[in-house]
Amino acid sequence: QVQLVESGGGLVQPGGSLRLSCAASGSIFSIYAMGWYRQAPGKQRELVATVVSRQSTNYADSVKGRFTISRDNAKNTVYLQMNSLKPEDTAVYYCNADIQSSILTASLDYWGQGTQVTVSS
Repeated sequence: QVQLVESGGGLVQPGGSLRLSCAASGSIFSIYAMGWYRQAPGKQRELVATVVSRQSTNYADSVKGRFTISRDNAKNTVYLQMNSLKPEDTAVYYCNADIQSSILTASLDYWGQGTQVTVSS
């Protein structure tokens, strides 16, 4: 009853930029941490960035200084601004969120369907 829908992936040249969005919908009482993960072919899924609040963000070392995560609580949406993209950033990017559906239930981990990001000339 909770869905995460990502958008914004695509093909971009090295050095270019993309902005990913992920909107949560459905039965939502509260959203705690939100984040982005990625999985390249033949590799394990890895953390890219997470955000709890504007003052509480976390980034993988490989994207620090190039990617920025943010969220709009009014829209239940998390964003990932990706600049100075490199071929090694190519992967399927997944949105993740810790969501409590009602005051009576514990929060659960939800995942989006993934969006492909390809960095190539």
